[in-house]
Amino acid sequence: MGMNLQDAFQSIVDLDDAPVVITGLDHTIVYMNPAAQSRYAKRGGGALVGQSLLACHNENSVNVIKETVAWFLQDAQNNKKYLYHRHGCDVYMVAIRDGAGKLIGYYEKHESR
Repeated sequence: MGMNLQDAFQSIVDLDDAPVVITGLDHTIVYMNPAAQSRYAKRGGGALVGQSLLACHNENSVNVIKETVAWFLQDAQNNKKYLYHRHGCDVYMVAIRDGAGKLIGYYEKHESR
């Protein structure tokens, strides 16, 4: 029996200890893994799915998000941008692209040092 890649990827994201919030190009949150739901529980947790990510950020952060999406759109090689360091983690914004390389969304990635 072969492995279902969708199930495999879902499991990888769901079991990751770092928060993963996947967002469409319209900045609507389409998925939050359990770690993200827990981390952002005071802001609504899983109820944030379907809401605008921009509503959860201050004006400066909104500008950074919009600028980064514009950078992703400039070139298919622009796929990961460092944002800041917090709580022992480097935080990046990462492009999500379809099989043809077209930008379809983005997510925030936390990498521990």
